[in-house]
Amino acid sequence: MRKPALSAAALVIALGGLTACGSGGDQKNTEPNSTTAATVDPSTKPVAKPLTAGDAFTKLSATVSSAKLSGVVTEDNDPNHLLGRPNQYTSKITFTDSRIKADDVGGAEPGSVGLGGAIEVFKTAADAQARADYIQKVTQGIPMLIEYDYVSGTALVRVSHYLTPTQAADYQAGAASLG
Repeated sequence: MRKPALSAAALVIALGGLTACGSGGDQKNTEPNSTTAATVDPSTKPVAKPLTAGDAFTKLSATVSSAKLSGVVTEDNDPNHLLGRPNQYTSKITFTDSRIKADDVGGAEPGSVGLGGAIEVFKTAADAQARADYIQKVTQGIPMLIEYDYVSGTALVRVSHYLTPTQAADYQAGAASLG
């Protein structure tokens, strides 16, 4: 019979100890609680919403009023078949620019960068830069394919070569606000 009495006594002591540790009582603890920071669950910390091409266009078009959204690229209509692939863009939109003369872009396919441009967003800034470097290398020396490319963080803003350098600078300034 001593075992149940001992177990009950041990339980009372253990509960009393927990209650004493957990209560604020009259004592003030001026020492920082070093375990608090270590025990915070990181999954409850708010996570910043990743940038999307649509979000980037909204910001960019506030700076460049001549830009108009012309398309949202999906897995089904991506002419490059890159959307969602490893190290490639996670979202993409295309836009037109009213400063480009219709005669200059006659016959261009809808969504063509020549009509205005495109915004591609990647998981990492390194992926965005790699894509810009690739485009510049492939189009080098081919005047019909040359374009302005501006990388800002994870976003790549691709702009038509039909815009003058002064006009393209509007996009460069707008792109700077994305990263």
